[in-house]
Amino acid sequence: MDIRQIDDEYSVSGQISVEDLDQIKSQGFKSIVCHRPDDESPDQTPYALVAARAKELGLDIAHVPVGPMGVTEEAIAGMVDALDEFPRPMLGYCRSGARSTAIYQKTHHIRA
Repeated sequence: MDIRQIDDEYSVSGQISVEDLDQIKSQGFKSIVCHRPDDESPDQTPYALVAARAKELGLDIAHVPVGPMGVTEEAIAGMVDALDEFPRPMLGYCRSGARSTAIYQKTHHIRA
């Protein structure tokens, strides 16, 4: 797991596993947003499995998928909702962290 800090409130990572969640919690993250659509690749951990363990650990979690159409207005709205509702620091993840970075950057003009 390669976590990259974007700012004091938000970091990104590539795909996480259920096993990574204990470490994510111990690093102080309070919420997670998954930007990866389920079934994007056969080796990815399904969102439902990650979400179930995250909730057991007391982490808020949301699924705001960013698929082949890129960062849509609907995805941006979902990300703004997560940022407005969830405690931080927050971890966003996708396959590489690129979509999680892009969607966060596209929320700045809305939340500023």
